[in-house]
Amino acid sequence: MSEKELVQEAKTRESVKAEKKDKPKKEAKPKRWVRVRMLPIWLRILLVVLLLAASLAFGAMVGYGVIGDGNPTDVFKKETWQHIIDIVTKK
Repeated sequence: MSEKELVQEAKTRESVKAEKKDKPKKEAKPKRWVRVRMLPIWLRILLVVLLLAASLAFGAMVGYGVIGDGNPTDVFKKETWQHIIDIVTKK
């Protein structure tokens, strides 16, 4: 290629780039990402609540049974909690 052809080609490239910048970007619509949910939101919320309740019960059993040297199933008795409330409120 001669020098003249290179200069002309460079001008053509610049004009093409300028035209691309001037074109509105409405022509190329971005594709929307559609997410398919395996679990509905209400089921996720229910699972979180159930897992929180299970972890609370398990933590109470470990705390009362292992750390407190009591029977782990006693943590679910009403008398145990009444005794704890009496100690806290000093009745």
